Amino acid sequence: MILHIETATKICSVALSQKGTLLDIIEDDETGYTHAENLTFFIQTLLERNGVVWQDIEAIAVTSGPGSYTGLRIGVSTAKGLCYGLGIPLIAVDALRSIAAQMQALYPGKTYLPMIDARRMEVFSAIYNSNLEEIRTIQADILTKDSYEEYQGLVIAGDGVTKLKEIWAHRKDIIWASNVKSSSRGQVPIATQKFEKKRFEDVAYFEPYYLKDFK
Repeated sequence: MILHIETATKICSVALSQKGTLLDIIEDDETGYTHAENLTFFIQTLLERNGVVWQDIEAIAVTSGPGSYTGLRIGVSTAKGLCYGLGIPLIAVDALRSIAAQMQALYPGKTYLPMIDARRMEVFSAIYNSNLEEIRTIQADILTKDSYEEYQGLVIAGDGVTKLKEIWAHRKDIIWASNVKSSSRGQVPIATQKFEKKRFEDVAYFEPYYLKDFK
């Protein structure tokens, strides 16, 4: 059983999974950046309503970034504290791959472009093939009408989509996956695979991947 924590964007999301199956999820995507107020409350509520005690949790998965500096700090510090106190492993899942995993489940056989708002006309993005293999590494991109024009038939999702949709009205080869967002549900297949392969992080030294310097 894995506890999942997602705080890379304004969405505060926690989930429970067991053997690769999502058991339950609690998330807030309406009020915006309530991680400090809601994260531990959501976790406790999730455990209680599923009859789960802390001793049942075998690992904690957390978003490693990129994304909101404050959101990532809160999520990672909470996950590290729980792992240390419970003596269980920490699993890192990058926020963009987590979004891409949800896209793959809904739109199999495509090329995926998840993106996270980085303010103004900038986004954090990466591109994955149909097997979730990275074909363009995570970058911070300033969006223009010519952005990603070398890639055809993209499925695009994430909270950076609104910006691109406005300037890409001329492109007809795009699938806008507006039903896909940053969510702890996207961590489940990735974290489960990492757990099985024992690909854990060092709880003492692990830090979020901010991509850009915090100013």
